[in-house]
Amino acid sequence: MPRGSAPVVAVVAVVAITVLAGAAVFAVAPSMTTPPPPQRGVSVSAAADGTVAVTLLSGPPIDPAAVSLRVRVAGTDLAHQPPVPFFSATGFYSGPTGAFNAASAGRWRVGTTTTLVIAPTNDPLPAAGDPVRVTLAVRGHVVAVADTTATPA
Repeated sequence: MPRGSAPVVAVVAVVAITVLAGAAVFAVAPSMTTPPPPQRGVSVSAAADGTVAVTLLSGPPIDPAAVSLRVRVAGTDLAHQPPVPFFSATGFYSGPTGAFNAASAGRWRVGTTTTLVIAPTNDPLPAAGDPVRVTLAVRGHVVAVADTTATPA
């Protein structure tokens, strides 16, 4: 073997082993995903003035930073969905209460209600009698869906 070829062979072997090890990690990684969060029980109320209140009824506490919320009025998604948690957001009046407020401390716990108010710059606004659906997701996994009918303001 010529001088200097042993180090080249060693480098090629190390690179090949690294590539194979990386492929093995990528093959096993999908089976190591985190399990979906547990389902939660929620109730929702809505009014024709745009107020939407969601009460956590069951399940473990929720970190508000992990929550996403989708609101539908009369079968149509709001043009602007609430970026939970928030204080001021397009399509909503400032200052939601409870876990939806960016300044709230701690977790959303069973028995507590959190609210937001849809602003006239959003669409559609609920009218009395409109069905309203709220879908709650944690880390992208839907954990609760609740329906109500908007009441007069």
